[in-house]
Amino acid sequence: MKPREKLTWSKVKRIHLPEMTERKGTAKLDYLRKIELEIQEKWEKEKTFERDPPTTVGESSNKNKYFVTFPYPYMNGRLHLGHTFSLSKCEFAVGYQSLKGKKCLFPFGLHCTGMPIKACADKLKREMELYGNPPQFPDDDEEEKEKPKASDEIIIKDKAKGKKSKAVAKAGSSSFQWDIMRSLGLNDKEIVRFANAEHWLEYFPPLAIQDLKKMGVKVDWRRSFITTDVNPFYDSFVRWQFVTLKERKKIKFGKRYTIYSPKDGQPCMDHDRQTGEGVGPQEYTLIKMKIVEPYTAKFKSKVFYSSGMKGKNLFLVAATLRPETMFGQTNCWVRPDMKYVAFETASGDVFISTSRSARNMSFQGFTKENGVVPVIMEILGQDLLGCALSAPLTSYKIIYALPMLTIKEDKGTGVVTSVPSDAPDDIAALRDIKKKQALREKYGIEDKMVLPFEPIPIIEIPGYGSLSAPLVCDELKIQSQNDKEKLVEAKEKVYLKGFYEGIMLVDGYKGQKVQDVKKPIQKMMVEKGEAMIYMEPEKQVMSRSADECVVALCDQWYLDYGDAEWKQQATEALKSLETFCEETRRNFEATLAWLQEHACSRTYGLGTRLPWDEQWLIESLSDSTIYMAYYTVAHLLQGGVLNGRGKSPLGIKPEQMTREVWDFIFFKTAPFPKTDIPKEHLQRLRREFEYWYPVDVRVSGKDLVPNHLSYFLYNHVAVWPKDKGKWPQAVRANGHLLLNSEKMSKSTGNFLTLSQAIEKFSADGMRLALADAGDTVEDANFVETMADAGILRLYTWVEWVKEMIANQNNLRTGPADTFNDRVFASEMNAGIIKTEQHYERMMYKEALKSSFFEFQAAKDKYRELAIEGMHRDLVFQFIERQTLLLAPICPHLCEYTWGLLGKTSSLMTASWPAAGPVDEILIRSSQYLMETAHDLRLRLKAYMQPPKNKKGDTKPPVKPSHCTIYVAKSYPPWQHSALSLLGKHYRSNNGVLPDNKVIAGELGALPELKKYMKRVMPFVAMIKENLEKNGPSVLDLELEFDERTVLMDNLVYLTNSLELEQIDVVFATEADDKVKEDCCPGKPFSVFRSEPGVCVSLVNPQPSNGLFSTKVDIRQGDSKDNVVRRLAKVNRLIKDLSRVKLMRYEDPVLGPRRVPVLGQEEKDKLPISEKSIFHINLEEKRVTLADNGLTVDIGDTLVYLIH
Repeated sequence: MKPREKLTWSKVKRIHLPEMTERKGTAKLDYLRKIELEIQEKWEKEKTFERDPPTTVGESSNKNKYFVTFPYPYMNGRLHLGHTFSLSKCEFAVGYQSLKGKKCLFPFGLHCTGMPIKACADKLKREMELYGNPPQFPDDDEEEKEKPKASDEIIIKDKAKGKKSKAVAKAGSSSFQWDIMRSLGLNDKEIVRFANAEHWLEYFPPLAIQDLKKMGVKVDWRRSFITTDVNPFYDSFVRWQFVTLKERKKIKFGKRYTIYSPKDGQPCMDHDRQTGEGVGPQEYTLIKMKIVEPYTAKFKSKVFYSSGMKGKNLFLVAATLRPETMFGQTNCWVRPDMKYVAFETASGDVFISTSRSARNMSFQGFTKENGVVPVIMEILGQDLLGCALSAPLTSYKIIYALPMLTIKEDKGTGVVTSVPSDAPDDIAALRDIKKKQALREKYGIEDKMVLPFEPIPIIEIPGYGSLSAPLVCDELKIQSQNDKEKLVEAKEKVYLKGFYEGIMLVDGYKGQKVQDVKKPIQKMMVEKGEAMIYMEPEKQVMSRSADECVVALCDQWYLDYGDAEWKQQATEALKSLETFCEETRRNFEATLAWLQEHACSRTYGLGTRLPWDEQWLIESLSDSTIYMAYYTVAHLLQGGVLNGRGKSPLGIKPEQMTREVWDFIFFKTAPFPKTDIPKEHLQRLRREFEYWYPVDVRVSGKDLVPNHLSYFLYNHVAVWPKDKGKWPQAVRANGHLLLNSEKMSKSTGNFLTLSQAIEKFSADGMRLALADAGDTVEDANFVETMADAGILRLYTWVEWVKEMIANQNNLRTGPADTFNDRVFASEMNAGIIKTEQHYERMMYKEALKSSFFEFQAAKDKYRELAIEGMHRDLVFQFIERQTLLLAPICPHLCEYTWGLLGKTSSLMTASWPAAGPVDEILIRSSQYLMETAHDLRLRLKAYMQPPKNKKGDTKPPVKPSHCTIYVAKSYPPWQHSALSLLGKHYRSNNGVLPDNKVIAGELGALPELKKYMKRVMPFVAMIKENLEKNGPSVLDLELEFDERTVLMDNLVYLTNSLELEQIDVVFATEADDKVKEDCCPGKPFSVFRSEPGVCVSLVNPQPSNGLFSTKVDIRQGDSKDNVVRRLAKVNRLIKDLSRVKLMRYEDPVLGPRRVPVLGQEEKDKLPISEKSIFHINLEEKRVTLADNGLTVDIGDTLVYLIH
């Protein structure tokens, strides 16, 4: 091996990634990427995210800091979008908290501990030994023959097993490691180097940093490091942690489940395996089903009367992954032609199972002698059929053993529990045997053993009800247990959804989530002697000596998480932990309830050696529990060199980091150690820790709650038992990330690395889509079309900002006090408050919605409504606030926009905008305006539809020119009575309205409502719906604002948007009875009409005019402005109406006939003044003009000039 050299993030060649789908054009994307690279360069140069504590740290000085961490990712490949989704929560939190004035630290380590890297490296070595360098692999057909058949069993992973199966998970669809490395873009010469495990540690960590920097994360990279004994400083830290834990009696030595080769007589680690790398033990619950009388004749003669069986308790034992479903057992299954063995257990009972599973059990303490199965006799499955059984938890007193032909011998015990309510295989097989009398007769099954047994509802699953398996089998039209493909589909539909979303229906656990009760139910059954814990390998494992491995109990070092005192302390830490979500808290509580020992040592892989027993390595879930403390000092020890082999900034050597030195840094009561490290250096290290600790929030996927995050709590309370101020403050768990609504998978191609996502969508485009993907612990969804739309939105936003800056002198100035100004100001202030609340709760989808989508919508509405023009101060206030609100999510573009505004300091040092007063009534009045405008458009559209039910061609009505809007000051009497009653109930019943039956009964008793009853209940339904949307204000008998004033203030907008000539707003009291009945406060009634007119020509004699002559209607009472507005609708070139001069001919008969003379366009014409009023005579089609008491005929032509 080469001598270890200093490892920095820049010492690496970039690998090639698969080609991504080409777009038609990438100009906008390229524009954003260019900005991002410039901004990242600026941040790097200015060391923007490097954070140091104050020179003195007091009790209160760290109240204004924010320390956020993310579980360091495993370094056997590139970071992908799943990693990125979780870490984006940290990233957004740091961005927001920085704006709130906190000193924020986001460090980022890189995990290399464990088996996968070593297993992959050894696999490469083995492939070169077997197939040469570069390997010449056998063709696909040969390989296919050798491969074991994939199981169609759906396993709900035991998350407590952590990372031990990552090597398998990372492999994708290829069976050769060499091919997997090629799929990463590596050539054969490069791949050879990966046969050395340490090369992985040199290669992937710098790439991770490179990708994260392209994302623009706010990380202090000085504090980054890799794990394992390759890094002497981190190695020393982990050793200190474990010595501390052992001294405090948290670590014990004893039996733990391990993959074991009986032939070799030792644990079989990955490097000792011929097949099954990365496979770990799978935990089952072994259900004991006692064989009871009456015995079948066959069982009596062939089994029961055999020597060794009499007088003993006989049990069929079934291995299940779902102990919580045992309440629904209706029978059990055995395979008629399968060989079983009856063997004596250590307790003297007799178990019946396959010999393969009995062999596993013998290594797990089930038999008197370890590894020896005392077989009493072999039994064929058909001799067990019809046996009466007493099974735990089921409501049936007796169930029976029935035949199933599809049971596999290589998994479980050969005996299968049957829960037809929730297992598609079971309901299909049970229906088969119920339907087919011949099948029953063949195996001697009596009707009483089958026909009375119906599925028992035990779990309610959203969308599938309480009998999910029968429902899905019916939906998929599954006819029998031989419909294998459909049954696999049915299992996919119900198993995972049932486990993660199902709610228990049985007594004692009613209303609890299935995933929360699995362990407590298992524990209860084991304690009552109804079940046992049983393990076998997840898949077949063959040792190099060609021995099929078992799971055995072997001596190992373990962390005793079951210790009552330790558990109580962890529970105390959980009480004060902010989890942001009740489901996360429940998951923690469930985990702490069942968590027992966790093996912390391995003999194979990479990592730190146990200080007191160096044959053991500390495994990956155990060296990663308090490393956040190491972040606080890593930069002063390692100086940003990932493997800790560079020069320490404080001149400290790894060997100087003794236990006493670590104690002094992390325990404020520890004395100054005997050391040659200068005192001021050690005090600086302690000051860093005291300032930054505790962790303010740790962000992670929800699957780490039952393991890593629970161990995180346990280890903090163990290391700092009396210093609660060092315990974690918050954990934010998130769901898994789907990509375009599908599970991410390399084998299907539905997969994106972080690097690919940035190349495809830009950093900010990707970040925007990550924020939009989802907030809760439910699975989130990264949608590529959303990311694409994000690129367009961000590009459009920055271009608009540039446009506003360029045209700022054309924007309105003076008082910002119009209706629309005041609404816009209030909506901005409300947006700031709402966004702050979302950021505080780490709800980033909601924060994106309020800070960008709704904020932009408020601006767009202002731009549309403000006919008078947008106010300059408000526009620039909006740009600044928008930049600050969006900065945590899209920092690059916001930093760029900040610069466009002429700000000299970085946006990263700016402050969260202060929200001014919010006028909620004003906002609601604006909402009313928008709803009314929308309603008017719909009514206008309906008005323009041709009449129905008339024969022949029907022409659409003439487009209306006028509209009258009727507004009501109060509700009609019948509505008033209904509202009064609803309001009374709402106030007296804590905001809850009674059922419609109760309301209908009370309203029916009111004499004044008798004739309106057909209309009353639909009105009540509308009010109830509005109550949910808009709150209790809908029950008010009067509006909180003057709706006529709101409409009058925005009459020009309404008139223009509806393309009408005139809108009148009048009170409903002036209308007929029908209008009065249909009109109520907040719901105006509109009537459209077409006013008749006389058509005249409008000519423009100016040169280079695109429209010389056009026709316009003149209506009774028109003013000059009316005519000009009508003209502007025809001549779209007219933008500014104030520049139009309207004129009439002195001689209305001869004037239009004269040829225009260039430069004399106004000759023989008179201007029409603002006060002039047009009058029409429809019969004569004649137009006159009244001005200053004179009335003149204007003929059929007017002139307009544009200045």
